[in-house]
Amino acid sequence: MDTEYEEYKVLIKSIRSSKRLGQNFLLDKKLAKEEANFAIDRNVIEIGPGFGILTRELCKKAKRVLAVEKDHRIFEILSSNLKCRNLRLINNDFFDLDKKELEGFDIMISNIPYNLSSKTIMWLAENKMNAVLCLQKEFVDHMLAKEGTHSYSRLSVVSSLNFKITKIFDVNKDSFYPKPKVMSSVVYIKPLELKLNKSELNIISLLMMHKKKRLKNALLDSAHALALPKEKLKDISSKLPNSEERVFKMSPVELLEVSREILKQIT
Repeated sequence: MDTEYEEYKVLIKSIRSSKRLGQNFLLDKKLAKEEANFAIDRNVIEIGPGFGILTRELCKKAKRVLAVEKDHRIFEILSSNLKCRNLRLINNDFFDLDKKELEGFDIMISNIPYNLSSKTIMWLAENKMNAVLCLQKEFVDHMLAKEGTHSYSRLSVVSSLNFKITKIFDVNKDSFYPKPKVMSSVVYIKPLELKLNKSELNIISLLMMHKKKRLKNALLDSAHALALPKEKLKDISSKLPNSEERVFKMSPVELLEVSREILKQIT
């Protein structure tokens, strides 16, 4: 029996998790080992290490590990119980860190709180970093959804344009404590060279808010958000070759091309 691991499980269940921080602590050592296989000879960032079950496995495989824990209670416990020569622990909000703290790291491996999923994905897109993440299964389904399907969303478009995403396996609810209400999935995320600018992302987001409508109508319904008169947008839409197509049936590349064409017309 792995006595140390059993003690960790007892410790985890003795601490009240924070709903505000979205805490569901990892219990599954097998899952941690499988995720850590992607850390071999890499410099790894982990967000929200919790009690360190994954962190410990990462330290066995990685060159360096930077683990960032926001909860001071958990940070103190982790600092006392986990001593690894290649580990640096920081008690802070990851998204508040100075970029200099992250220099030289090339992959993120983490079981992030579900409420940080979108923010983390946007950070990875901006910083062009590889990642292995355990995310809510429904969130992953939206990331991987294709045009014309029920799950196709803004997240699907942004994910497709920014990354090559490979689903590795699904994760049972029993792998965490407290047990979440939903299943999870582990994915490998590899950034693509393309980088969306904020204006393009804004247009895509507005169009996808009206995804069931034809492109011309979705654009008209975005008039207020764009601070433009509808007559101007009618003129722009008349010049778009796919103005009659429903937005949710347009591929991510088509939506990017449309957003660029619209921006040319309004700037």
